[in-house]
Order: sequence, then structure tokens, then C-alpha cells
Amino acid sequence: MNHHLEIENLHVYYGSIHALHGIDMYVGKGEIVSVIGVNGSGKSTLMWSVSGVLPYKGGIRLDGSQLPARPNEIVNLGISLVPERRRLFTALSVKENLIMGAIKRKDKEGVASDMERCFTLYPVLKERLSQRSGTLSGGEQQMLAISRALMSRPSVLLLDEPSLGLAPIVTESLFDTIGSIRGEGVTVLLVEQNAFQAMEISDRTYVMQAGRIVESGRSSDLLENPIIRKAYLGD
Repeated sequence: MNHHLEIENLHVYYGSIHALHGIDMYVGKGEIVSVIGVNGSGKSTLMWSVSGVLPYKGGIRLDGSQLPARPNEIVNLGISLVPERRRLFTALSVKENLIMGAIKRKDKEGVASDMERCFTLYPVLKERLSQRSGTLSGGEQQMLAISRALMSRPSVLLLDEPSLGLAPIVTESLFDTIGSIRGEGVTVLLVEQNAFQAMEISDRTYVMQAGRIVESGRSSDLLENPIIRKAYLGD
């Protein structure tokens, strides 16, 4: 299998606290891979490490090459993070946020066509183009955060808790669009507390607990696993 993104023996420390203990995982080109686990299991720490925000020990490779240490260099290589709680530029308009996502790009026509692609995914953003992003609903803010990340033309999209604080119906439509994004050739690593929906749309799943991977496999298989169902799916 073509391991597009590969994480090997990843350790992260917060001072004397050992937060991640030797994480091994891979994401194949064009896959959606989900990471599930309770709060505090290390899921967001994993995402911040891959995006270059947190220092770590171990290997994180894109197409076989170790990632650089600086977040902006990682974005330039094609890895884009949609962080937990969106972190938009709330005083800026929808359009200005989208432009910020493409700030390093020089291809004006490509930027314009990618903006249109975002409007196809999320038509409501076109209606709100001049509106301040801080006044959008939670679901609209998440649509904008994903679109802003897509404006950098990533090959790997990192989604950290995209359903956080959203109504179930909004979450469902958001997860449908994640499938559409993969359909356009983007690889997706999805961290999500809503285990059932994450597993339903992903090819494979890793289960994290206290900074370790405790289970992994095809999502369809893990959905049938009685231990996983009881611990994470509320059975």
C-alpha cells in the first residue's frame, strides 16, 4: 500500500508528562482514516504534532520524507489542519478567511476556481461572503474552517473534532461532504469523538487510549466488534 502519511514511534511530552507513547499509524493515499477515543486520550495532541505545532520524538513522513519542524513549511508540503473549535479570523469576512487560506498561492485563477469549489461544497458560504465569520452559526463556521484549509490545496486534510458542538443534522451533512472531499483526491485523517459517524465514513480506524493505540483495523470490522461497540458506540 502507498503510505501517503506515516507516523512511526511518535512520543510527545508536556514537560514531565508523557502524552503520546510510541504511536504507529499510516494513512494511504485517498483514504479516510479516523482516530477515536475518549477526551484526554491524546487525539488532538497527535494532530498538533503532525501539523508541526508540537515538538515530538519519532518519525512523521509524507511520501517517505520526514516532515520539517515548522507549521508553515508543513502547509506548503500539502498538509492542512482544521483545528478543534475552528479558530477562524472572527473579525474578518467569509471571503477574507478564504483568501487567508490561499495566502501563499500566486495562481489567481486557481484560487478563484478553488473558491468556487468550496461554494459547491457549501453553498451557504457564497450567500455569506461579506459577512463577518464570527456571526456565522457553528455549522457554518465549521464549513468555512474546512474551506479555508482546502484553499491551500492540501493533499492531506487533518480534521480535529469537526462535529464538536454541532447539532446531529448539521454533523450528518458535514460528514457527507468529507466523503466528497476524498472523492476529489484529498486524503483525510479525522479525529472525532462521535465514533459511530467517524467510523461510518472512514476506511480504517485507530482507537486511542491514554496516549496509545489500543486497537486498529477496517472501520466496518470495528463497528461489529462488541468490545468497541460497548466502549465507544454506547451499546
